[in-house]
Order: sequence, then C-alpha cells, then structure tokens
Amino acid sequence: MRLDKFLAHASGASRKQVKQWIKNGEATVDGQTAKSAGQLVPEFAQVCVRGETLQIAALRYIMLNKPTGTVSTAEHADERSVFALLPSEQRRALHVVGRLDVDTTGLLLLTDDGQWSHRITAPVSHCPKVYRVELSDELSDADLEQLLKGVQLNDEKQLLRARALVRHNKRLVDMTLGEGRYHQVKRMFAAVGNHVEALHRLQIGGLSLDAGLQPGQWRELNKAETEAVFSKPTDG
Repeated sequence: MRLDKFLAHASGASRKQVKQWIKNGEATVDGQTAKSAGQLVPEFAQVCVRGETLQIAALRYIMLNKPTGTVSTAEHADERSVFALLPSEQRRALHVVGRLDVDTTGLLLLTDDGQWSHRITAPVSHCPKVYRVELSDELSDADLEQLLKGVQLNDEKQLLRARALVRHNKRLVDMTLGEGRYHQVKRMFAAVGNHVEALHRLQIGGLSLDAGLQPGQWRELNKAETEAVFSKPTDG
C-alpha cells in the first residue's frame, strides 16, 4: 500500500495533511524518515507520525440477508435502513456493494474496502449476479429464448440479455445477469410482457447467500468468500 494511503486510512487525516507530514519529515517507516508519498509500505512495517505508531484496522466484509421493506442506503438512518440491522459499533465507514430495491430480498454485501467494492460493481468487471424471480404469468419457451438473445430497454443503446435462465417451473426462474442496470430484472421481464412478483438475489459471482441466515441476519465473510465473488456462479 502507498504510504499516503496508509497514513490517511490509519489516521483519518486528509491527503493534504498526510503529504504535509511527509514533506516535513514527520513520517517514518521502520525508523527511516519517509521521502515520498508514493513509497510502498511493506507488510508488518512500523509506520509512525511524530513518534506515534499508526495502524490500519482490519477491513470488514459482511454478508446480509436483506429483508423486504428495507433500503440499501445509509441516508435513511432509521428502521428502514439495512444499516439499522447492524449494531451501531459495526456501521462505521461501511457502504453497500450494489444496492437492492426496497422490495428485493437476499444477498447484500457491505464493506469498508473501496477497492474490493469497485472490483465487484465496476461495469467493466461484468461480475455476474443470480436472482430468483417469481412471475405473475407463465414464462413461455419463446419468451425465455428472447431473454437469452436480448431485449431492448428504454434508454439503453444495446440489447440486454440474460447470461443464463434456469426454470424451476413456469413462474419461477433463476436469472443470471452480467450488468446492474436500474430495475434491470423487472424491466427485462416487462419487455416480454410479464411482471415480477418477487425478486431475491441468490449469488454474486461464486458467492452464495448463506442458507443459515434468516432475513435481517448477517455475518462476516472469510477470506475465501471475499475472493469467491470474482469466480463464476454455480449452476442453478
């Protein structure tokens, strides 16, 4: 990690203040005065400012089973927010990785690791998400094929298609998407004349929602799970 980034994370100071510390010779790495904001901090190195040792708290990765009726933003600091499901001491600096609509349930990730979050949500990553969709009407074979080939949505320049569709019955399907457009699942089924009655996110990449988590419950991810989001989803 770059020294300026390390100091900013560990101290909460602005990048401007951090650069001033380095310029003034007030920052040291393993006892040596830091010369550059861009120098790399080795793992387990002792970093000090004015003789005080700084440490970065461990990054946090959380899986939450989002219940219906909750919003995925911190701005709603009340019982409607998914953040209200966490103890107050656990909410610091967390943000949602890919929001879900108020009536959509299932796998929601929260973290304070901006780089990890960006890798998942950046359009160029095409990180696949799997949704279980309950429909109001039966999904015909022709409609299923159309969704796989692609449908044209308003304000979209290109056709949007499902990466995969697994039909459990005529009204229950699992849809895999590689994008995260606004209300994409609902709009795609509307494009073939159907209506989504209920929507539940099952997977992000190769990470599946823990079946032991009841709606509103959450747990920390382990290292293997934080990497699983960058692998392919399992077959439905």
